Amino acid sequence: MGLFNVILRCIYRLERIWSFVISKLCNPSSQKIEVLHLSDNFLVINKGHDIVINSNDPHVAESLHSILSKLYPTLVNPKLRHYFHFVHRLDFVTSGVLCLALNKKAASAAAQCFEKRLTKKYYMALVRGHVSEEVIDIKAAIGECSSEKNGNHKMCVEDDTECLAPRTAFTRLIVLERGIFAAYPASKVMLRPVTGRRHQLRVHCHYLGHTIVGDYTYSSGKDVNPDRTFLHALRLLYFTIY
Repeated sequence: MGLFNVILRCIYRLERIWSFVISKLCNPSSQKIEVLHLSDNFLVINKGHDIVINSNDPHVAESLHSILSKLYPTLVNPKLRHYFHFVHRLDFVTSGVLCLALNKKAASAAAQCFEKRLTKKYYMALVRGHVSEEVIDIKAAIGECSSEKNGNHKMCVEDDTECLAPRTAFTRLIVLERGIFAAYPASKVMLRPVTGRRHQLRVHCHYLGHTIVGDYTYSSGKDVNPDRTFLHALRLLYFTIY
């Protein structure tokens, strides 16, 4: 009963802020960078969707590091190729909490937290269909899809014949609500990636048969409405104090 009560409390707290999250998912203004925390050591932001973290490609018109350097020029470290210490990453399509270190010592401390799995990340998503179970532990190894190696770097699970060098991956999914979105069944879920593979949450949801709403890549180009992927990094916890 202890674990069940904890889950219920988490669901209650998340329900209270879901209206805020869904507004971020649907509102074009979510493209803006919102500062959640700023100290001498860290900058924590709410990243908009469809923004690449950093890029050396001259054809990429806008990236997060270029946006931040214009908004906060005094925080730029000119010795770094991309101006900031990005201690973890979010997919291009994913919005939400992202932590940047503002000096080498802080970057090292944060990197150790991630490497030793002393952090917990929680995501909210809308997925297609009604997920049948309340809690699911997804433990399907993930590797690069051979046919996409020179394309969009699409990933796949180890059962796929095109999967290259799969690595252990673990995601916990909790169903918060089942309902209808744009006339089709959908489920609101909380996702916690225990490991951190490329596209892990998107791949694991697709593996379950419940692709994230708006995920063009993992719906094989079929999901074009809405015009973004409904995946938001909601919370980031550290279990050590810098």
